[in-house]
Amino acid sequence: MNERPANLVALMASSSTLICCALPALFVALGAGATFASIVSTFPFLITVSVYKVEITGFTLLMLILAGYLNHYTARLPCPADPVLGRACLKTRRNSRRIHYVSTALFVVATIFTYWVPRLL
Repeated sequence: MNERPANLVALMASSSTLICCALPALFVALGAGATFASIVSTFPFLITVSVYKVEITGFTLLMLILAGYLNHYTARLPCPADPVLGRACLKTRRNSRRIHYVSTALFVVATIFTYWVPRLL
């Protein structure tokens, strides 16, 4: 079982959460509302995407859980006995865990700026 596609989807989903939801909140919190308005005029799809921020956040959370489960599951599987394939297997697992950690960090930051920071302001 290969965890790489799940990790890449989780990374894309967490990045989309950051783009659609967290960056607007960050710009407004920093007083850069005019900059955000300029970005929205250049990329008008951001308004459409931000309408579905709850669904995007939920999908991202599901993908991160799936990727984490697959990482945990495959970490216990044996790697090939061939030295070259064994090193490649271990390197892929290590990179997969890193991608998952980065995705999770992006998701946490995006969630904080999307849902918690606006309530504090």
